Amino acid sequence: MRPLSARLNLGTLILALALLSALIALANTLHASYRVQREQLIGNTLEANRVYASKLAESTQNFVLSAQQQIAYSATVLGQRRHDRADLEAEAARLQLQTNSFNSVLIVDAGGTVLATSPQSLALQGVLLKSVGNRDALARRVPFISDPYESATGRLLVAISHPIFTAQGEYQGYISGTIYLRQRSILQSLLGKHYYRDGSYLYVVDRHGRILYHIEQDRIGQFALENPAVQAVTQGHSGAQQVLNSHGVRMLAGYAPVPSVGWGVVAQRPTAATLASLSKLMSSVIWNAIPLGILSLLITWWCARRISLPLWQLARNVQNRDTGIAIRHVTGIRAWYYEVAQLKTALLYSFNLLQDRIGKLNRASMTDPLTGLQNRRGLQQGLEDWQARGQPFGIIALDIDRFKAINDRFGHAIGDAVILRIAQLMRDGSRDTDLLCRNGGEEFLILLPGSDAAAAARVAERLRLQVAAEVFEKVGAVTVSLGVAHYPTYHDDPQQALRLADKALYMAKEQGRNRTVTYPQPERPGIGPDGAR
Repeated sequence: MRPLSARLNLGTLILALALLSALIALANTLHASYRVQREQLIGNTLEANRVYASKLAESTQNFVLSAQQQIAYSATVLGQRRHDRADLEAEAARLQLQTNSFNSVLIVDAGGTVLATSPQSLALQGVLLKSVGNRDALARRVPFISDPYESATGRLLVAISHPIFTAQGEYQGYISGTIYLRQRSILQSLLGKHYYRDGSYLYVVDRHGRILYHIEQDRIGQFALENPAVQAVTQGHSGAQQVLNSHGVRMLAGYAPVPSVGWGVVAQRPTAATLASLSKLMSSVIWNAIPLGILSLLITWWCARRISLPLWQLARNVQNRDTGIAIRHVTGIRAWYYEVAQLKTALLYSFNLLQDRIGKLNRASMTDPLTGLQNRRGLQQGLEDWQARGQPFGIIALDIDRFKAINDRFGHAIGDAVILRIAQLMRDGSRDTDLLCRNGGEEFLILLPGSDAAAAARVAERLRLQVAAEVFEKVGAVTVSLGVAHYPTYHDDPQQALRLADKALYMAKEQGRNRTVTYPQPERPGIGPDGAR
């Protein structure tokens, strides 16, 4: 058997080394890119779910306050004078039928006996109630919202109650509007339409962690205190975190409280669904890299053959000639070092190719995949560069007005088309030196180097008018609100200056949308749809 040194040659070793280096570098690049984009996707999803839960909590809060106001009005009407049974039934029917706030309405006297109901099919007139909700309402004699309890009709419900007092302050009983938790109710109208096929869903818990609304009907009425998101929201906290749901599925949960009743809204999406697109992207990158890898391997093999050929000839000459002739030939082959230098150059060339691929992947990690604008990483890098060079810049924060309504009505594909068109309008009206960024969802940033706040406001207003004049396919008219600030005039910290532009954007929203506002807010209103301030 030949020794190992006889079975190996320089060409084989070069080819093996080049292949190993390429695989290690490619694996490291893919791993680093995957980790960066994975953390970015998870962070964006957590924040989106937190914002989503906050919006739904605000909607629920508004409903609760409105429902309490309706109940209070009826209690005031009933307390002004004595009413016969027909009047009581009419008032109960009016309260229950004028809106979809309540599944049923009960008017109960001071002893706990039902005087009137709506609908009358409940058949509770004249019945002495013994439920927990009835006892609490009679004992407290104040407006309150009950914890979930089983009613006299066997339904799990929440009651919104208000006491009835005469003008002289005499307690007459209470009026109560109920929300059924396991049947069609206002909670399902508010929350039920937000369930998506990727496994995302939301649920509502009361202050004790008991589930009031859930897409799985059998979960309603159960406690979910083992969930850390539920533990946090029942303590009045708003935020987002990764959790395990009751089925052991990893979820990205955002949560927000409903302050007036101590409820909490939790919106969550499976982690696997969030990362599915990233897995497809990395698979595509690998498959696209295979042809170039094969081509690189062939080129390396050819180079290895060319590099090793003179040494192979040298070895053959040493074998076939005597010592004197071999010494002369070895002494005359001074190009051996040149060949070693060429090998080093070839390896560096291969690594340069791999570094170029790393650079492309890094650039991709700083670019928004939908619009091609800079993402938050790209924005941060640009800010750091400008700050290091002392570059002043104007800031425009832009948000698409009522974009959620566009998504809900026309679907996310049309919503994405609106975002793409507005991104193109931003490019058309910008300079090569401007930094355009999609800050998330329907929010954008435009940074104008060397421009003051007034110039930035003019650019913002021109863009607003262009968007307002644009006819978007299927959607029609779309408007945007814009906030303007300047660094370092408004603040010597770029991040704080960005926040001031964001505050100006919210001022524009509060003033009616479709307008440009410069921070600090001027004495006159922001630029409106008619072009006036």
